[in-house]
Amino acid sequence: MSRYTLAEFLSQTREADRGQGLFEFETERMLEVNLHGQVWIKMGAMVSYIGQVTFTREGILDQGLGNLFKKSISGEGCRLTKAEGVGKVYLADSAKKVTVLSLQDEAIYVNGNDVLAFEPSLSNKIHMMKRLTGVLAGGLFNVRLEGSGMLAITSHYDPLTLRVEPGRPVYTDPNATVAWSGNLQPDLKTDVSFKTFLGRGSGESFQMKFEGDGFVVVQPYEEAPLQHGA
Repeated sequence: MSRYTLAEFLSQTREADRGQGLFEFETERMLEVNLHGQVWIKMGAMVSYIGQVTFTREGILDQGLGNLFKKSISGEGCRLTKAEGVGKVYLADSAKKVTVLSLQDEAIYVNGNDVLAFEPSLSNKIHMMKRLTGVLAGGLFNVRLEGSGMLAITSHYDPLTLRVEPGRPVYTDPNATVAWSGNLQPDLKTDVSFKTFLGRGSGESFQMKFEGDGFVVVQPYEEAPLQHGA
């Protein structure tokens, strides 16, 4: 076959059934959902679908009044749509890399903007960090997903997982932090000095501090925090 032909392009880019189950990778940046029932997806992440599928925006009381209040004041990135029916749904988010996790009666915290899709068997609750200074770093609101089921998250480029051990805290940039284990409660460390205000500081005025026994996932990219109403 000659190079650059239409037939070659179609052959190389055609959809393929890889038999991976509910969540299937078409590419590392596009996820196929083999839908038979329902699944929660990030609003705006659907790029195509095949079959009898309906999409319903998350209702006011679907996740409780507490989550509604936190979303309303935070502009939280985890706005959801329910996909229901039988078919194939293709998801992507700004060409970010997709990672699929299978939770087995476990919990994980994820940056709200990095949640792509999850099964309804997983509960989700917006978590507020205790220190209000988190607002300044975009790290105040995150999502706790818990239970047993499939979860797809996204990251800019390849994620890196760092081990958190007792007596060896890990510090991360809030805008580069993707996820962390459900048993950790990070604190926010401030490093604001007179030099920072004069423009001669390190540029890293706020960090998330993880202590205990668990893990934290970071990406090689500092994602700008979402603004309210975005």
